[in-house]
Amino acid sequence: MEKMYKDIVEGALEAILFADRHGKIRLWNRGAEKMFGYQKKEAIGQSLDLIIPEKFRRRHWDGYFNVMETGETRFHDDLMTVPAVRKDGKPISLEFSINMIRDAQHHVIGIAAVIRDVTERWNKEKLKKG
Repeated sequence: MEKMYKDIVEGALEAILFADRHGKIRLWNRGAEKMFGYQKKEAIGQSLDLIIPEKFRRRHWDGYFNVMETGETRFHDDLMTVPAVRKDGKPISLEFSINMIRDAQHHVIGIAAVIRDVTERWNKEKLKKG
C-alpha cells in the first residue's frame, strides 16, 4: 500500500509537498521539481521561503505558525491563489489546497499541499479586469 501511495504522489502532475511544523520541506514530488525548478535533493530540508516571495514571507509565517499552534485555519478546505517564485526568480501564481497532518494525539505536525500553477490563467484574468 505504501508503494502505491508513493507512486501516486510521485506521478502526479501537480506539485505535492509536505512541510513540518517548522516550515521545513520534507516531501517534494516530481511535479514540484518541474513547477519550481528545484530538484528534490535541493528542496528537502529547506524552508518554505524557497518558494515564497520575500515581500510575503512575514504574513505567511504569521499564519503558518498560528495554524501549527492552534490547529485551525480558515483555508482548510478551500483553494487559495497565491504568488510564488521559481528557482530562476520567475514569479508564478499558484492555486493550492492544504491539509493539516496530525499525530496520534491530534497535534498538527505539518501541512500537505497539492499545488497547481495558474500563472497563465491569473494573467489573463488580470488583463480582462483592465
